[in-house]
Amino acid sequence: MSGLPLLSILIWLPIAGGVAVLALGSGDRSAAGKQVALGVSVLTFALSIPLYTGFDIATAQMQFVEQAPWITRFNAQYYLGLDGISLPLVLLTTFLTPLVVLAGWEVIQTKPAQYFAAFLILEGLMIGVFSALDALLFYVFWEAMLVPMFIIIGIWGGERRIYATVKFFLYTFLGSVFMLVALIYMYTQAGSYAIQDFHGLPLGMDAQIGIFLAFLLAFAVKVPMWPVHTWLPDAHVEAPTGGSVILAAVLLKMGGYGFVRFSLPITPDASHSLDWLMIGLSLIAIVYIAFVALAQKDMKKLIAYSSITHMGFVTLGFFVVFAIATNAPESSGAQLAVQGGMVQMISHGLISGALFLCVGVMYDRLHSREIDDYGGVVNTMPTFAALMVLFALANAGLPGTSGFVGEFLVIVGSFHASFWLAFFAATTLVLGAAYTLWMVKRVIFGDVANERVASLEDVNSREFFILGVLAVSVLFVGLWPAPLIDLMEVTLANLLEHVSQSKL
Repeated sequence: MSGLPLLSILIWLPIAGGVAVLALGSGDRSAAGKQVALGVSVLTFALSIPLYTGFDIATAQMQFVEQAPWITRFNAQYYLGLDGISLPLVLLTTFLTPLVVLAGWEVIQTKPAQYFAAFLILEGLMIGVFSALDALLFYVFWEAMLVPMFIIIGIWGGERRIYATVKFFLYTFLGSVFMLVALIYMYTQAGSYAIQDFHGLPLGMDAQIGIFLAFLLAFAVKVPMWPVHTWLPDAHVEAPTGGSVILAAVLLKMGGYGFVRFSLPITPDASHSLDWLMIGLSLIAIVYIAFVALAQKDMKKLIAYSSITHMGFVTLGFFVVFAIATNAPESSGAQLAVQGGMVQMISHGLISGALFLCVGVMYDRLHSREIDDYGGVVNTMPTFAALMVLFALANAGLPGTSGFVGEFLVIVGSFHASFWLAFFAATTLVLGAAYTLWMVKRVIFGDVANERVASLEDVNSREFFILGVLAVSVLFVGLWPAPLIDLMEVTLANLLEHVSQSKL
């Protein structure tokens, strides 16, 4: 398949599939629309596998590159490619989309064609974000992606879906405006929108700080970092299950991806100068938001706040490298920390997606997300209870699960910078266990709380397949993380070498 434009196929196939599903409509042909949606999402995942099997882990150069003229007046190109940073995120996107389609198979009764079409179009746009090597093309995919998610939450969400949707859109859109200004400024300096040309720009300190802050406003909202995180719990609570899964598993990762693709290599001196700010905000997310999660009574809100704490590990891993370089320049801590941040993004995608699907399974039966409405679920849904406990333990960082690997690498790397940094980062292992196991204790264990819980039926074959696939993935990455780490190792080493070189 080496001669095929795989990245273009992965971007435009699901988008075309979404249009086809829309054309089928929601009437008598709605069943055919679902089948087309599942077939396209599975085919997209199958076509993404050659990206992994054909990827050369020994080089940091972009691979599977596609380049063609786009807007010649502004020297903008249709420019695509992958490296060890973007490939795992593309694979995560293509892996989760078929599971999301299956999750809504029987649940979505209102406008099913539009629902599945929105997810297919969203998949193509998300792959475009991770594949774009032209900054203007990246920005188009970045902004266009808001539209299907806006529709998903706004139409199939809960009672306060309009409020949550507007808040989500305004936060992310307004932050992105500053990013656009920074991209246009760099275009005037470089003469093109190629991201790799931006990496080599000889920028002064003032220019770097301005660009860094512009990127921060865009990427911090998407991560989301404290204090611009307040849109996330509302969006998660009101979104349908599939929307919550993609929002937590993929959309949040775009903020972390933006930091390593733009902020670190383009503004290394500003990143070094402002690392204290990023580390401080990350630790606030890790510690403070964990206590906020402890106070939640809604399962979705608890998992949403948990996502903020775990994404705090991602940004900590990316920016603690500067403190490590200052305090222990000869150590391997920087490589461990940034690897941990990347592994944490993939792991969190699997675990948070699984937990939101677990909440969705219970909500489909009881139509409630309140923790107090449950209790003793293990007595009526033993298979489901076993799977949810596994995902909860992974969320708490249990060794042997993917949740432990990324956090461990970031904590070990942080030790090379400061004992206290590592200490505060490690509190997430205690606090994460506290709020996650508190939820599990009250929902899963104990006596059957009421007649509604007593009437619950265990997972069906479709639900078991979805959760089982995610369970295997969480254990696979936890027990054998080497394939994932090897995939990104050379690219991250090249990134750290580039970041260590001052532009001043």
